Amino acid sequence: MQLRQNNLRKLPRRCFDVLVVGGGINGASAAAALSGKGARVALIDKGDFAGSTSMHSSNLVWGGIKYMESGDFALVRKLCRSRNHLIRSYPSSVQEIRFLTTINQGFRHHPLVPWAGTWLYWLMGNAFTRRPHYLRPAALHAREPIIDIGSAVGGFEYSDAYLHDNDARFVFNFVRAALDFGTVAANYVEYLESRREEGVWITRARDAMTGDTFEIRSRVLINAAGPWVDQLNQRAGQRTEHHHVFSKGIHLIVPRLTDSHRVLAFFADDGRLFFVIPMGPRTCIGTTDTRVESPEVGATEEDIRFVLDNINKRLALARPLEASDIIATRCGVRPLAVKPSGGGERDFLNLSRKHAIDLDRQRAHLSIFGGKLTDCLNVGEEVVEAVRGLGIEVPYPRQRWYGEPDASVREAFLHQARLMDLDAMTAEHASEPLSQRLWRRYGSQAFEMLEAIRQDERQAEVLIEGTEYLRVELEQARRREMVTRLEDFLRRRSKVSLVVSEASIRRSPGLQEACDILFGDQASERLAEYLQGASPEPREKRVEEGG
Repeated sequence: MQLRQNNLRKLPRRCFDVLVVGGGINGASAAAALSGKGARVALIDKGDFAGSTSMHSSNLVWGGIKYMESGDFALVRKLCRSRNHLIRSYPSSVQEIRFLTTINQGFRHHPLVPWAGTWLYWLMGNAFTRRPHYLRPAALHAREPIIDIGSAVGGFEYSDAYLHDNDARFVFNFVRAALDFGTVAANYVEYLESRREEGVWITRARDAMTGDTFEIRSRVLINAAGPWVDQLNQRAGQRTEHHHVFSKGIHLIVPRLTDSHRVLAFFADDGRLFFVIPMGPRTCIGTTDTRVESPEVGATEEDIRFVLDNINKRLALARPLEASDIIATRCGVRPLAVKPSGGGERDFLNLSRKHAIDLDRQRAHLSIFGGKLTDCLNVGEEVVEAVRGLGIEVPYPRQRWYGEPDASVREAFLHQARLMDLDAMTAEHASEPLSQRLWRRYGSQAFEMLEAIRQDERQAEVLIEGTEYLRVELEQARRREMVTRLEDFLRRRSKVSLVVSEASIRRSPGLQEACDILFGDQASERLAEYLQGASPEPREKRVEEGG
């Protein structure tokens, strides 16, 4: 935790160009873009980075095909281009995946209508992905035998993209990039209040781990607090054009239902798209869409039963899924950006996830509403332009601040990995070769991990049973990833707690050593905190983002 402590000392000592409050995808991309182009940036989050909406997506990077029906073609076009840009920029992490969609009797359109929509969707995405195909029920069953085609009248297959690792890991890599560019970032730092004096924002914050309070000075203040944007603006006396309404949704993680690497898509009983998504050794199913008034929500028995009933109706499983099959439950809200005159009585299922940036030039204040993972690069670039318009110098406006290292660096890494026969050390149960996994997660930092494994082959051992995370990865997390609580690693820097039951994690003989590596002399305290269920986001109260 030395990185966090060092940054905590820096926060009150400087006057930053920009303070970003909130380390979800909007705040992380804004911080990376600004600092990558030369601005002096601070970033704080009241919990862990990606600790709410941004760690509960469906892991999909998609162009918003559902918005075709509501006629929001400009948004679909923008999101498709953003999806394509992410695939090109992060080829190891953001990858094309096929969606197999089944249309059952009684659906509001003949299956040829949405199939035609997939062609328009493909063309609006510059024909970047594989072509869509129309499928009769027998062809659906041939591609995926677990689909119950008893009520099917047809379907289609088309492409979007998904995140190979978990969403929170993807978001944290923007935070890590921001740190590399000079951002002073710290998690578990709560925003208390702010005031503007003589052209400078003075923000009072609290270290959630110690209770200490301090002030951060910045010329510009960016509110990227996700579902809590409106609450923070009220504290700052900030009026905005947009505000948030909330949609509650849940996902259930269950044992792997099929070995095929496809997303199975259906229309649930409430009319919205419903997914069966591969997640390594598990399957993610959901989601629901229920309007709520507050970000603080929990999964009810009714929510869970809705998801299980919908999946059991649409899949021909050996036995129906029950609550006892659930490995993890994720529940919470999607923040949807609306204006006071819009979204109140509008069909709630048709509200989009598009982002909006409200700018107060007089007070040098930005508020970021809505948004989704697919649109993160646009958010970063738009924030930079807005901050430049406020008179903040951005010395390197053309500097690229995102993306994987180029192909020559990747090939140099893979060549070194081949020379040391790294893939022979891949665990038997692993889903991919070790060299590919380390490169995808750590990029050029993976060279250091090769050296650590050369010096001590124990560094290539899986530490927590049933996972794909090595001892050397825990060492990396300790040095570079600001893991402050055990849940930060288990749920956000990795996806351990998504694919391994909590009971199995608690029983793992490697859990104590993992804590020793991550926390040193605080290991016992952090382990006890986790075992007592003291993590800041209980598993039944997490926030979900629909892609």
